[in-house]
Amino acid sequence: MTLLPRPSSIGALPIWGARLLALLVAAVSVAMLYGGALLAVAGGSLFYLLTGIVLLAAAVLLWRGRRSGAWALVGLLVLTLLWALWESGLDAWALLPRLWLAALLAGLGGLLLLRSMRARLWLLAGSFAAIALLLGGLVAVSLVPGRGEAEVSRFAAAADDGEWRSVGRNQAADRFSPLAEITPANVADLEVAWVARLGYRKSGKPSAIEVTPLKVRDTLYLCDTESRVVALDPDTGALRWRFSPPKAKDTALLGVCRGVTYHAQPGATGPCAERIVTATLLAKMYAVDARNGRRCADFGDNGEVDLTVGMGEIQPGYYFVTSAPTLVRGKMVVGGWVLDGQETEEPSGVIRAFDAVTGELAWAWDMGRPDEPGLPPAGQPYTRGTPNSWAPMTADEALGMVYVPMGNATPDYVSAHRSDAANRYSTSTVALDAETGRVRWSYQQVHRDVWDYDNASPPTLFDMPTPAGPVPALVQPTKRGEFFVLDRRNGRPLVETVEKPAPGRPVPGERLSPTQPFPVGMPSFSGGRLREADMWGLSPFDQMWCRLKFVQARYDGEFTPIGLEPTIVYPGFLGGSEWGGVAVDPDRRLMVVNVNHFAMYNQMVTRAEADLRGIAALRDKQSIRKTVNISPQMGTPYSADVNGFRSPLGVPCTQPPYGEIAAIDLATRRTVWRKPLGTGRDAGPFDIPSNLPITMGVPNIGGSLVTRSGLTFIGATQEKAFRAFDTRSGKLLWYRRLPAGGHANPMSYRSDATGRQYVVIAASGHFAMRNGQGDALIAYALPKGEE
Repeated sequence: MTLLPRPSSIGALPIWGARLLALLVAAVSVAMLYGGALLAVAGGSLFYLLTGIVLLAAAVLLWRGRRSGAWALVGLLVLTLLWALWESGLDAWALLPRLWLAALLAGLGGLLLLRSMRARLWLLAGSFAAIALLLGGLVAVSLVPGRGEAEVSRFAAAADDGEWRSVGRNQAADRFSPLAEITPANVADLEVAWVARLGYRKSGKPSAIEVTPLKVRDTLYLCDTESRVVALDPDTGALRWRFSPPKAKDTALLGVCRGVTYHAQPGATGPCAERIVTATLLAKMYAVDARNGRRCADFGDNGEVDLTVGMGEIQPGYYFVTSAPTLVRGKMVVGGWVLDGQETEEPSGVIRAFDAVTGELAWAWDMGRPDEPGLPPAGQPYTRGTPNSWAPMTADEALGMVYVPMGNATPDYVSAHRSDAANRYSTSTVALDAETGRVRWSYQQVHRDVWDYDNASPPTLFDMPTPAGPVPALVQPTKRGEFFVLDRRNGRPLVETVEKPAPGRPVPGERLSPTQPFPVGMPSFSGGRLREADMWGLSPFDQMWCRLKFVQARYDGEFTPIGLEPTIVYPGFLGGSEWGGVAVDPDRRLMVVNVNHFAMYNQMVTRAEADLRGIAALRDKQSIRKTVNISPQMGTPYSADVNGFRSPLGVPCTQPPYGEIAAIDLATRRTVWRKPLGTGRDAGPFDIPSNLPITMGVPNIGGSLVTRSGLTFIGATQEKAFRAFDTRSGKLLWYRRLPAGGHANPMSYRSDATGRQYVVIAASGHFAMRNGQGDALIAYALPKGEE
């Protein structure tokens, strides 16, 4: 006997409504039963299997027209809510995928149970209210009030310094502007002052404008994706001059340049007394006159230095330079970008210094020949396969040291073949003597790195406040989301740093370090240890898929070695800090950081299997797309299959936020405020923008700028946006859309001609973010008359 209202009843749904709902519930139950059974067998949560059973029973009852089928859906929602609260608490992002489908089915079942149209309308209104509350919880962000006391670093410029003479503003790379015309009180009035088009040629290779311009007197200097040097008018963005390196076969696999270097020769006048030096994607270094862009004839061979000299054979695309040379004591210090993961005998990671005027080699630090600071003997290249440094470097002129963030030795995911020197200096901060290139000290952030955790950020220098007075310090951001604070005179930790046991059981033939260093005296942004309950999705179905993949993989926490079975690496190589580094406000003693939280799903492949699959090292730039997720690692027993841990919808399997911004008090070493960075507006399943301006924290590449007035500017996000926060509190004060993602560090300067303060960012999009493609350099300023 049916208990549902008959079709002829006033206000009741006809029986076909119940049967349509039964078909929907049955389809959902099949997916839940299948996926839930796989998850349960793998040792995961039983809840999805139980949900499938309840849904199947409800579908049968609904098809038969019984009220109990609708009540079963309502009861399932209650159970799902209790389970979700037990598993994840009141976290809105965690509750969303667990509840919305159950709520939808329960709402449809409730419509069947209610007889009057008024009651149904009340049910719908209540459902919308509940959804609104849940979405409101997603938008809400907790803030911790900031505080600060004036204490000016010796690196901070005078208050009237309106220039920006290094990529990081100064040798310390503190990214602190002493300008205060734009303030928290008037930043809301910022408007576009001018836009310069830098030119963007579609070359078929991944490219992004990641440059931070220099501002010296009356000119801006920068580079573009083709290694051209550009000089612009700082008040209009008009082109002053452009230097284009000689065209040759372009073998670089990336189109990236992060900046150029300015040098003024003391006491010199005439041509090239002031010069711009750039290192290029073709492994050349050029010096041009800062006034007109003409080559400096006294530098190398008519303004050109060949960085391939002494390197031996270089396969096309295996060696180029993306970061600006570092100027210290009259020398240009350069590293190089070495193609990841291809083979054991890739080009050397040698660090070299060249005289800033003549271009002559001053010294070379080749860790395989530490006592030979010159060119290697004829026929013997710099030691191959050693760790390289592709990120920006920093320097201390007074101490006579250059601080080098070292990457990993190639290939990335195995270490047994590496020399003792390579294992010693991989993923380390190395302080080199600026005069000789000798190692003054080194500190390693990852021992025997087989996770691709190379140091991608420049070490930022600051004077650390202590009870005994300021101490010369540096902070090394890492992909791990850990921040190592060291005495820059000797490399000793200035905060409590301990060695903790690390997981073992690597693949046969490998040996790992039994411990890894952790700076426990600083806040950690590693993301913590993952659990099955932390797996996420846009629906219960992809969340269930991610949970299944999680329990099927090996995961022993941070530093889980990649095995022959699927392995979760968290943080992944896009975790923590990237090349944008940090910004330090010395007045408020605050360090602003932006970090990523992204997991990898990796697996080793035996050489025999790799050979069967045709996996081999790249030999031409067109073949890079054939092995995007493969590290061939020729010369070792294993290749590595490297993938982001994402659902079939292309959404990360871990829970938001995927990107954060925070401020750390450098005196107390405590987090002052911390919040998700970016909305989901330009992200979504299958890389289709959702257009939902809900703050969730999205992946970010690029860094921030802080000002004396108390503002933090940052682009960086997958969202096409530029923001200004209050540095003390983290309150969002200003937001503007960009034509494409802004993945360059912003900078600020004052015009000599007009006195206006500008804030500038490049907006080109980024190939890894799929957030547009452009060539704009955008300057913002207060409206004329408000300065």
